[in-house]
Amino acid sequence: MSTVLLIDDSKFVRRATEMAIARFGYTVFSAADGEEGLRVAQSKTPSVIVLDMMLPKISGLQLLQALKQDPRTAGIPVIVMSSLPQSNEAKLKESGAAGYLEKSQLGVEAGAANLLQMIRSILSALKNPS
Repeated sequence: MSTVLLIDDSKFVRRATEMAIARFGYTVFSAADGEEGLRVAQSKTPSVIVLDMMLPKISGLQLLQALKQDPRTAGIPVIVMSSLPQSNEAKLKESGAAGYLEKSQLGVEAGAANLLQMIRSILSALKNPS
């Protein structure tokens, strides 16, 4: 069973995204800030992490860098969800992000479908490396 760690400080976004991901059979863990997200990632070792950039305590970028520097979490793919412009995508991928989605494009149904497609694609690539 694949697991997803969702790190977002918005209770509404977290709950809606958790429900969408869980409907497709994934086990979902969540965290409301960067510190909690790092602890959960280290203890649960999820299959994939969905990370907001604007977080309290540790920013999303700092958390992404910490995850990629820690041998326990370095191999976990991270999908960044952000309200930052897509022009930041290249910088985030250089920092280790496996994917990027703009929150403005994450309407309830279409956004959930885009996120789930990205999760499936990343997990499929991990199972079937070329």
